[in-house]
Amino acid sequence: MPELPEVEALAEWLGSRLEGRIVERVLPVAVSVLKTYDPPPSALEGRTVAAVRRHGKFLDIATDGGPHLVVHLARAGWLRWHEQVPAAPPRPGKGPLALRVRLADGTGFDLTEAGTQKRLAAYCVHAASDVPGIARLGPDPLDPGFTPDVFAGLLRGERRQIKGVLRDQSVVAGIGNAYSDEILHAARMSPFKLAASLTDAETAALYEALGTTLREAVGRARGHAAAELKTEKKSGLRVHGRTGEPCPVCGDTIREVSFSDSSLQYCPTCQTGGKPLADRRLSRLLK
Repeated sequence: MPELPEVEALAEWLGSRLEGRIVERVLPVAVSVLKTYDPPPSALEGRTVAAVRRHGKFLDIATDGGPHLVVHLARAGWLRWHEQVPAAPPRPGKGPLALRVRLADGTGFDLTEAGTQKRLAAYCVHAASDVPGIARLGPDPLDPGFTPDVFAGLLRGERRQIKGVLRDQSVVAGIGNAYSDEILHAARMSPFKLAASLTDAETAALYEALGTTLREAVGRARGHAAAELKTEKKSGLRVHGRTGEPCPVCGDTIREVSFSDSSLQYCPTCQTGGKPLADRRLSRLLK
């Protein structure tokens, strides 16, 4: 799933291609993609793109004086840019194409989604805050107002495991499964540690790891074309998705805990005092 760094870079890259250009057609192809009906997507047509922004993991394409096209790429969605949009109208079917936007100069982009779980979402709204997922977002960790005191306040009283807290978009916006693994590895902290149990020193270390990890990832992603961002993300990850490989810090073997629809990766030496965490799915299979 694209997370804050990839969506930040994608917003910058797409903004350089969309801003100042006129939307000619918006063509929803997959029935599942469009989550709103008023205003209709045709309300974007004839409008000039004013800005492309990021809200958490949401991409916001704002038109001048008109509605916004807001996109959440979910787990398997992505954006494909065309220097020349195909002339033939897209046909609804079983392919990955979900929505097409054509600009007046012939350029444009497709929103695509692989697999059978159709979670890619597009919203045509008067304001980005009309999207329920954006209205619920917590503070953005790249915002200058996201201070150590603000972060400490978010964790205070949280009885959940820190991995889940970091992924909760209503607590901190934009962090998902991959970067929560990376942040916790950088902070040398167990993903199962209760957020409320963190000492002041641990909270400070986690805050530093969070900011450094995300800023470095944005730096790596910035300037890459949309087609390159997924590969760039994978190349920069130190523990996530690297089960069985050596930890780049200590050399211990990176381990995994599996859940019903996801998994986390961590280094026992760096994060859990050398003790492997219980893999709950594997434990159930062995019973």
